[in-house]
Amino acid sequence: MLEIFKDLGKYIFMIKLGIRYKKIFKKIFFHPFITLKYGYKELSRARGEYSNKALDFLNINVKLIGEVPKKDKILYAINHRSLLDIIVMENIFSHYEKSGIWIAKQELFEDPIYGNFFKYSGCVAVDLENKRGLLNFFKTIKKIFFKVNDMNLYIFPEGERFRDDGIHKFQSGAQKIAKANNLDIVPVYIKGKNEEVFKNAPYKETYTIEVYMGEIIGYENLEERYLELYNNIKKGDL
Repeated sequence: MLEIFKDLGKYIFMIKLGIRYKKIFKKIFFHPFITLKYGYKELSRARGEYSNKALDFLNINVKLIGEVPKKDKILYAINHRSLLDIIVMENIFSHYEKSGIWIAKQELFEDPIYGNFFKYSGCVAVDLENKRGLLNFFKTIKKIFFKVNDMNLYIFPEGERFRDDGIHKFQSGAQKIAKANNLDIVPVYIKGKNEEVFKNAPYKETYTIEVYMGEIIGYENLEERYLELYNNIKKGDL
């Protein structure tokens, strides 16, 4: 019975927090006198605030192993296991005042409940099944990087949540985006089965999620270089 009330309280908190920040995102998104650069900076700051409040409630700490690069115009290639992944990464980026945008599947924007949350928070939709949609997506990204010189890109190269062990085969999108926009890449590995971590939260004692930040690499052989980072983590070399 206590677990039922615990879960109910968690979901009520997350829904209320989401509604509150959707309004904040929307106000920034539709601001008539804001530049693209300042708009993305403010949206990134607001996403960080939202994520930090969520993690504080869940009593989850994020431990960074490695360093976030000082430079910008970087594509962060991140493994994807859980709803927590974006929140965890936004927690890290908020400490370094990084401006960035998430790449998300078109279907998330069409969701009647969460769609506008993703849209107003500054995510960019990509429709992998639509050639015209893909062309518009690449034009949008090109325009953003042309006008915003301190922008970064956050993407899950596996394409969707992968619930098994290991790393799922990468889709080609991340490598193509990095090449087309002359972006360096940083591989990032979020350790743990964090779908279960979220399910069991909030915690009485602080739960720690470890995030491994790799070195800057080029876009060539992205999946191979990512697996090098992953295998080094498994062997305990990092």
